[in-house]
Formats: sequence, structure tokens, C-alpha cells
Amino acid sequence: MRFKGEAVFVHADDHGRPVLDGDGRAEMKYRETDTKSYRPSPANLFPDAGGERPQAAHATPATHATPAPKRHQPAPKRAHTARSHEPALEIWTDGACSGNPGPMGIGVVVIDGTNRREIGDYLGVGTNNIAELTAIERGLDVAGEGDKGRRIRVYSDSSYAIGLLEKGWKAKANQELVARLRRQLTAFPHVEFVKVEGHAGVPENERCDELARRAISRRGTV
Repeated sequence: MRFKGEAVFVHADDHGRPVLDGDGRAEMKYRETDTKSYRPSPANLFPDAGGERPQAAHATPATHATPAPKRHQPAPKRAHTARSHEPALEIWTDGACSGNPGPMGIGVVVIDGTNRREIGDYLGVGTNNIAELTAIERGLDVAGEGDKGRRIRVYSDSSYAIGLLEKGWKAKANQELVARLRRQLTAFPHVEFVKVEGHAGVPENERCDELARRAISRRGTV
């Protein structure tokens, strides 16, 4: 199912209907392996595009709901076939700025199956938008040569960054950084951007924000 546009795991019965607790709320997780679950109203849960039945949070084997097809694709078009036998590489990113402009920091969490890497880095003085874009750039740097044929999901709470990199928005500022990122993305033909809500309790997004703010506080690498 989908919650606020993002594919999620929902505890469902044999007919695909969310199982509700005594308060009339469903049980939801962003990933099957998450230890923390959420209790959204069923009115905020929607079937995934393509009519797939909701996935149970405890289902075995686990199958993540398929993200909705994107309406906009950046140029150039990506015609390669993804290595579908591999799970998607997850890159969670966030940028923070103490004042805007002000001291900037980035937080990145890269999850590859059971492997996890976290990065927090101080960037100097600049804007929040620069920090958001740089966090995505750093996450793709971690992916590297060996992941260019894989499906990659980049999670960000920045509508600005996703608009520039996925929807083809024209860059009025930070043009050099945006151009560099667009060139970088041409090497990863199966990148999918996922918009998450910031400061809403999404665990990995909150962790990225913490890493970025700690980097600002320390004026260095976390």
C-alpha cells in the first residue's frame, strides 16, 4: 500500500484489508525489517498503483510494494534493464543549515541488505538547498561503480532537489552543482527518487537529520 505517496508494509488480513486495532488504526512499517511501526488511519492508506493487494508487515517472503510509475523522466532516457535479482540499494539523504544561509551539514544513510553506512559531514557556509543536493551527490558517490546496474532508491524530504533531478525543473541557482549531479545520474540508469515527509518520525530520515546537525555542531565529520 502507499502512505503519503510512499510504498509501505501494512498488516493485512487474507483479503488484503488492513487489520485495525481497538482505536480503528492500522499497523504500518516503512520496511519489513523495521522494529518500529506506525498507526495511521486507514483513510490515509491507498492501494498501490497497478491494483496490488496490501502487503502484510509480517508476510514471508517479504515483497515490497512496487513504487508508482513516475510521470516525469529526466533526460537522457534510461533504456537499460535493471539487475532485478538484487534488492534495491537504499540511499537516505538530508541536508541541514543553521540559518539560511549559514553553516551547512549533510546526513546520508546507505542500506544494502544487512550492510549499513552512515555519513555526517560539515560543508561550510551556504544554503539548505545546497546541503540537500550535496547529500544526494555524496550518497551516489558511496554507491560507486559496482552499483551502476542496480535499482537504487534515493529518499529525500527536499521537493527542490527531487524537482531538479527527476522532474526536469530549471535550475535558477546552484547551476554548477545541479549540472554535476545530472551528469552523475546518467551513470545510474535505475535511480528512483522517493519523497518523504521531513520531521515526521520516518526513522532513516530522522537519522540523516541528526547526522547533519551533529556535523554542523562539531564543524567536522561525524
